[in-house]
Amino acid sequence: MTKSEVKLLGAWPSPFVMRARIALNIKSVSYEFLEETFQPKSPLLLDSNPVYKKVPVLINQDKPICESLIIVQYVDDVWSSGPSILPSEPYDRAIARFWATYLDDKWYPTLRSVRGAKGEDDRKKLITEVGEGLTLLEDALNKTSRGKDFFGGDQIGYLDIAFGCFLGWLRVTESLTGVKLLDQVKTPCLVKWAERFCAHGAVKDVMPQTEKLVEFAKMLMAKMAASTPN
Repeated sequence: MTKSEVKLLGAWPSPFVMRARIALNIKSVSYEFLEETFQPKSPLLLDSNPVYKKVPVLINQDKPICESLIIVQYVDDVWSSGPSILPSEPYDRAIARFWATYLDDKWYPTLRSVRGAKGEDDRKKLITEVGEGLTLLEDALNKTSRGKDFFGGDQIGYLDIAFGCFLGWLRVTESLTGVKLLDQVKTPCLVKWAERFCAHGAVKDVMPQTEKLVEFAKMLMAKMAASTPN
């Protein structure tokens, strides 16, 4: 399949776009990355995802697939000859999907809210909730990895991708708040996992630099502050 047949609409700071890129890299799929600027949203994005009008969108042979975790599963199904991303056992797949849903519905929204917290008490409460979530994920790693390097076992899998894409923004939050969230004492297994994940060949070239993400976050915060009535 040629590179021109597979396109990915995305934006470099998006952790959700990173999920699709990692999955494609794991499967060694060549693709064309089309950077969205959102000023305004491109006609291709609006045509490809008229429901949510957001990235990522994977286009394979002119057929669009939307939503990051759906894209990851699609990539695993279509390019089945490469390393498997989802677990082979139904129970393990269900557990991986459970934690991926937790990350998207609860943990990451809390992490994102830290940057917009109103007052020190609100910020401390949110940071505590993020830390509690990391403790749960530490336990999940210990159980699902069965003593191996990743949530998926010997290789990066579905839950690794679902969680690992947020590591850049976790570091941004640590930088902006001065609070160490991935802690060697409280979450030692996650600390080692994060190092292995970021060094993986499918990840290292698509993981944004923390400094670049911090500058992007500051720009977003400045825009929010400017648009908020006094």
